[in-house]
Amino acid sequence: MKHADGPYPYQNPDLPLETRVNDLVSRFTLEEKINLMCQYQDEVPRLGVKPYKHGTEAAHGIAWLGEATAFPQPVGLACTWDTELLRQVGEAIGTEARGFFRRDPGKNGLTLWAPTVDMERDPRWGRNEEAYGEDPVLAGKLTAALAQGIQGDHPFYLRAVASLKHFIGNNNEVDRGECSVSIDPRNMREYYLKAFEIPFKEGGAQSMMTAYNSVNGVPANLNPQVNDVVKREWGMNGFVVSDAGDVLGTVKDHKYLDHYKDAVAQSIKSGIDSITDDHPISKQAIRDALADGTLTENDLDIALRNTFRVRMRLGEFDPADRNPYASIGEDVILSDAHRQVSLEAARKNVVLLKNADDALPLNAARASKVAVVGPLADIVYRDWYSGTLPYTVTPLEAIRGKLSAAGGEALYASGNDCVKLTANGKFVMTRPDGKLAAAADSADSAETFELTDWGWRAHTIVAGSTGKYVTTADDVHVTADSEEIFGWFTKEALLIDRLAEGKLDVAAWNNARIGIGEGGLLTVDPERAEERSSLGSPEERAAAAQAAVQVTATAFDTVSVEDGIEEAVSAARSADAAIVFVGNHPLVNGKETIDRPDITLPEAQERLIREVYAANPNTIVVIVGSYPFAVNWADEHVPAILYTSHAGPELGHAVADVLFGDYAPAGRLNMTWYRSVDQLPDFMDYDIIKGERTYRYFPGDVLYPFGHGLTYSKFEYSSLQLDRSTIGEHEEVTVSVTVRNASERAGEEVVQLYGAAGSSRVKRPLKQLLGFRRIALEAGESRAVQFTVNAAELAFWDVTRDRWCLEAGTWRLMAGRSSADIVLAAELKVAGEQVPPRNLRMPTAAVCYDEYEGVIIDECREGGSSAASMRVGAWLRYRDAEFGDRGAVCFEARVSAADGDGVIELRSAAGGEETVVGVCQVPATGGAQSWHTVTCAVEPLLGRCDIVLAPSAGLRISSFRFI
Repeated sequence: MKHADGPYPYQNPDLPLETRVNDLVSRFTLEEKINLMCQYQDEVPRLGVKPYKHGTEAAHGIAWLGEATAFPQPVGLACTWDTELLRQVGEAIGTEARGFFRRDPGKNGLTLWAPTVDMERDPRWGRNEEAYGEDPVLAGKLTAALAQGIQGDHPFYLRAVASLKHFIGNNNEVDRGECSVSIDPRNMREYYLKAFEIPFKEGGAQSMMTAYNSVNGVPANLNPQVNDVVKREWGMNGFVVSDAGDVLGTVKDHKYLDHYKDAVAQSIKSGIDSITDDHPISKQAIRDALADGTLTENDLDIALRNTFRVRMRLGEFDPADRNPYASIGEDVILSDAHRQVSLEAARKNVVLLKNADDALPLNAARASKVAVVGPLADIVYRDWYSGTLPYTVTPLEAIRGKLSAAGGEALYASGNDCVKLTANGKFVMTRPDGKLAAAADSADSAETFELTDWGWRAHTIVAGSTGKYVTTADDVHVTADSEEIFGWFTKEALLIDRLAEGKLDVAAWNNARIGIGEGGLLTVDPERAEERSSLGSPEERAAAAQAAVQVTATAFDTVSVEDGIEEAVSAARSADAAIVFVGNHPLVNGKETIDRPDITLPEAQERLIREVYAANPNTIVVIVGSYPFAVNWADEHVPAILYTSHAGPELGHAVADVLFGDYAPAGRLNMTWYRSVDQLPDFMDYDIIKGERTYRYFPGDVLYPFGHGLTYSKFEYSSLQLDRSTIGEHEEVTVSVTVRNASERAGEEVVQLYGAAGSSRVKRPLKQLLGFRRIALEAGESRAVQFTVNAAELAFWDVTRDRWCLEAGTWRLMAGRSSADIVLAAELKVAGEQVPPRNLRMPTAAVCYDEYEGVIIDECREGGSSAASMRVGAWLRYRDAEFGDRGAVCFEARVSAADGDGVIELRSAAGGEETVVGVCQVPATGGAQSWHTVTCAVEPLLGRCDIVLAPSAGLRISSFRFI
């Protein structure tokens, strides 16, 4: 039937969405369907389907498409603790996405790969800058607000689409494409999944990206939770996209499957609707899978309905006058309104970590001469997912502006050393073509290099004659012609070992040593290189191989031109106050593909702080960084410390406004700042409960706690009240606390509500965030701040029954300024249930343990997961099993033993004592996924006790029961 708005039902905007989607997908030929399954969806002219791209990077502004409004890194946005601000940031990002879409709709898609929802369980993670913290409620609420802003508030049409990433357990960079992370059911449900659930259910996110890693032995693009949890349980009806290269990586990297056709078939059936991978290979793999029956046309239909359901809501097939976002033009990009949101976000992301004796704010009239020093004082860096910055305001520029207006001045010193280099009796010079060569006979014609030491050997170098960075861009020559430190491979990063007598051993970004080549040219010898994947073309590879033959290894002698610390100390000594800017570069020592080696500042920066403080005790430290840092010495000695992320073009204004009191800081830390990596378990340990990670479980003394942040006003808390004293299932309690600004200046406060369960069957968090509000109060103003706590937020995941459990007991609800600064508390009784004893006569998943040692979770291809013993002495404990009066006399288990024969020792435990009740022999099964059933006799088990299984190393147990 034809309609006035078009010849086909899918073109009729008055019909139900699902009717339209089904109609459109039904009209594609099979080959058209195949060509619509990848990131760049083909045009289908006969149906009016335009070319479309899934995936525009937008972590904190539109990236890689040209100049766009930039916002603080997500780690900084998270430090605002401000959901309304995040909604505004999302609205600006989504609006500018529309502007870029108008500019080039075939290239600039409206499905945005943001926000990153991954839990930041460890501060060493290289992509810490991209996510929203260590708490699932904070991260979930903030990303939900950002998603709402991106997508808009129209009941049907979408401004743009938020694609949450990376599902799931993506929190390490080293070997991320091959590794598997072990996450048990409680950690998964209460922590990792919870963070994603909130932006789906509350934020309405319409898309999601899977991760590179495997989870419990299964590549994330094949994770059954994509379909079972995200799409079915949570009701997400948008589309899921794989990460770049990951579907084919199921074969190439994980080596989980042998053929691409199986990789695409299993990925699509597991819920991947759009493949971000090599298109010709992926499409041929789909054809091959269709040909052998491992994939059906209906499987493609399901995926395409998901992608086109979203495309229809973006308004592609409807008259423009029906879509409120269709009229958005290019003029919105870099609008004044968006610039104001960027400035507000930059201000709100600043966290005042320490302020002894009211060292801040500075008074520009009294502190008329200020030393501004440090490698991050006069520059604004962008990270890999930043757009092109249209302008930048550095801290030095903004501070100078404020001091100049008050008749003062700022003295500047970078703190970096400047040197000349010699090799083989010749000075290093910059040739007209930008290449460096050891060819100058005198220091007068030699190049002066400014070295920034980022720690752990990594340096960046600026050549004085060009003002540009030294780089090894072609992996052969060393040139002084890079405009900025940027790129997937950070080739401006040089690895320097300081040898005796001022000599330097210099290597390229990939540890390939730099020596002297033909004509004295500084040349890269790739022999020692640790990463060669950037040598893309045959010509480059051939040139590098030739260079390896021609390079003469050498150490460079240094001639000091300027001692950076002496310059900084001199400036500080003559100033009323000193401000030291330290931190990290977003693409050096910690980034995508690289995890941080430590959580300290580089030693060169630590020394700079100490020396400047010794010269001027009125020293303030400003950390500009993507991560938490262990700044123990500074915290002990320096009067005031500020933290900001790399906050975009308005970084300088934001920091200067806080330093001089034009804006009162109120940011709060989104992560615990530990004192040392010694307080952290193994980096690959994803069990935050057993490993006692994050503020939820860590019992020790930290540098700065989760939620910490000071301000210039004083806020008083009073009258914590609950509207009910008892809460039951499906009920909620309203918590109210009165906050008063007891100072003489306006300010903002972040009111935080935490809860802690009383006695419980399981290990519960020491405290957990239940709600937060960022409020602004005038001097003397009071406000009642309310939180609504649903009973479901107090539940834990009960592994004995594989469901949520609202446990009967008493909770302590606490209001305060941080997780460690609790001001008021009240008790709430929970009318829940008692967890019944386990029934181990029923088949029990081995991974549903209560405690364990020496075990990881691995796959069981028969279905579900398995508990894999990794060493001698491994064990699994199942608490409170009830066997009754009819004794269990037999043990049965589904097991695999890839490495030879093994045993499972069976113990009962009661009253603190364990008794061996049986030993089950496990013959070799021939492979990790070759599953056999084994049985053995056990001494009769009666009544209630704990059961402990102690498998020998190499055994996997999928399930078991007692008979």
